[in-house]
Amino acid sequence: MTLLGFSLAYFLVLLDTTVLTIALPDLRDSLGGTLAGQQWAVNAYTVAFAAALLTGGAVADRYGAARVFKLGVAAFGALSLLCAAAPQLGVLIALRGLLGVAGALCLGGSLGLLAQLYPGPAERARATGLWAAITGTALAAGPLLGGVLVEAFGWRAVFLINPPLALVSLLAVARVRSPRGGRRIDRPVQALACASLGLLAHALIDESWTAGLLALACLAALVPAERRSAAPALPGGLLAATWPELMAGAVATFAFSGALFVLTLLLQARMSPLAAGLAFLPLTLPMAVNPVLTGRLVARVGPRTPITAGLALLTAGLAGLALTGVTAWWLVVMGCGLSLCLPALMAGVLAAAPAGTAGTAGGVLNAARQAGATLGVAVLGGLSRPLLAAAVMTGLACACYAVSARRARSSVPA
Repeated sequence: MTLLGFSLAYFLVLLDTTVLTIALPDLRDSLGGTLAGQQWAVNAYTVAFAAALLTGGAVADRYGAARVFKLGVAAFGALSLLCAAAPQLGVLIALRGLLGVAGALCLGGSLGLLAQLYPGPAERARATGLWAAITGTALAAGPLLGGVLVEAFGWRAVFLINPPLALVSLLAVARVRSPRGGRRIDRPVQALACASLGLLAHALIDESWTAGLLALACLAALVPAERRSAAPALPGGLLAATWPELMAGAVATFAFSGALFVLTLLLQARMSPLAAGLAFLPLTLPMAVNPVLTGRLVARVGPRTPITAGLALLTAGLAGLALTGVTAWWLVVMGCGLSLCLPALMAGVLAAAPAGTAGTAGGVLNAARQAGATLGVAVLGGLSRPLLAAAVMTGLACACYAVSARRARSSVPA
């Protein structure tokens, strides 16, 4: 029940990255506003979530995963109610930004609880599979669930499903306690990290050169601040131990999110919201079932083989969609690849993370994935052959990961 509780909360966090996209036509009819304003109703959540990921993990490592998780879930439920009642587009955008911060706290606490409750690598891998079976459907289920709710009740309904599920999550983890960690938090360094990630996401989403330059300025200030800090945002050795997984996670999410965006536009052009959502079922179902098997596989052979195989299947699915059109078979292949890759990536990063930094390690992986997702939508949405480009990038990442993962492990001191 505890695993179900913190998995359910992360499902909500990921669901909100995509569920509103299919509701934009109804949102426009209800609240009006410019096209840019409607885009920011979606993107304010993504930008704030990306900006707060590292800090959410650090806060969970410092103050206790259970405490931070409960705070994040309660805030997520309350803010969702306020989003559903938003009277103006500007109010909704502001609330979506706060919702993204609450989501980052949920994620940091969720990953900390996963490491706390399942300390052994094998049992953690199996638990990660169950966790991913619940959470891995969220990105793909967004268009389907959004289509059902918008068709029946309008755009406000996509927020009203969150509070009851948040309450179930809180009840499931009510008795869980976590000790405070020994890790310190350097607030100026964390502020620079948040600003860098948030401005980078803003620059990629809105193609803003100003935001991009400000992001580079913050990164330039962050590097020396990290070196001087007694409590850096990225603990020593974390990047050296996990960079192959970070690269693979960024590219896989780049390809998936960009492809999902392109496919949604293609299907919406000729289908109702409900029909477009149902068309994604072949992609969603493997992500709901296969991660349990992936967890068992990772427990037996380790994460490297499932990650490599998952990237290969994702490449094949994208190439098939690009060359033969949108068919259920290639969506199934794509879903199988993601359901192999994503749970194994999380298990690999948590296993390699230094003691007491599970929340931060998960935050780093999800920051890489979020950057990949944002860049995927921005880049693939403007290409003439987006699915083929995604397949090429994923294939290159698969080859790079297969070669580099072993080298990275062997170069990190025991």
